Amino acid sequence: MRRPRDIDAELKALQEKAKSLKARQRTQLGELVIATGADQLDMETLAGLLL
Repeated sequence: MRRPRDIDAELKALQEKAKSLKARQRTQLGELVIATGADQLDMETLAGLLL
């Protein structure tokens, strides 16, 4: 007989994974900004480049 799924535990694990991925994405974006020298630009120029 199959064991019942623990939906709450699976949901919690997925939420933790999503949180971890978002944090890693923010870190990588920051590294990219620094590597390209974009951290030296003023806010208006940086916003224009992103748009």
